[in-house]
Amino acid sequence: MKILISIFLLTISLFASKVSIIKVEGMHCPLCTTAVKKAIKKLDGIEKVSVRLNTKEVTVKYKDEVKMEDLLKAIETTSYKGEEISTSEYVK
Repeated sequence: MKILISIFLLTISLFASKVSIIKVEGMHCPLCTTAVKKAIKKLDGIEKVSVRLNTKEVTVKYKDEVKMEDLLKAIETTSYKGEEISTSEYVK
């Protein structure tokens, strides 16, 4: 029984991801959103990035090994500053 539980937990951890919403003030055009999206996609472990200009929010789905500070640093390379709004676990 313990072996089955261990295998189950290991399987979940292999497929677990996080989804974060980050507020990025200052974006004012489609080129801004494209720059932010490309900067985040350069990171290893990024599964999906969506940037909404009207809400100035970035939604990122990524693997557990990616750190929030890495996401925020990637955004800073575009001259914008990001602020984490929420992060939740996502299991496939």
